[in-house]
Amino acid sequence: MLWIWESIKHVYAFLAVIPIVPFLLIYFGFGAYTGDRKKAFRTAMDVTTALLIGCVAVLFDRLFNSSFGLYGILLVFLLGAGLLGNVQYREKGMINVKRITMVIWRVGFFVMGLFYVILMFIGIGRSLFTV
Repeated sequence: MLWIWESIKHVYAFLAVIPIVPFLLIYFGFGAYTGDRKKAFRTAMDVTTALLIGCVAVLFDRLFNSSFGLYGILLVFLLGAGLLGNVQYREKGMINVKRITMVIWRVGFFVMGLFYVILMFIGIGRSLFTV
């Protein structure tokens, strides 16, 4: 049973190192399968967000010698969901949890993508200029 868990971790780590690869694989593969490019793009975003969260958390932890990366990301996601839920409740009088979750998840894709690029440049810069 341990080998299954280790295999899953290795596959996740391999895919998370360069998240554009699984994004493109899912986008073109699912797009060819369904013929719906918009749905393929959304599906690729959703899957890649999970990879980006893990990658950004590890990059943050390694660069800043911290162990708060994943918890910080989850905290920001929860705060964003709470704020969106508050706005939605004030405007409509009810909360649509599925819609809030999808909005946070998809905004998280863009934010995590931006942080991935920034933290990668910081890491590469540190490794180049640190002896």
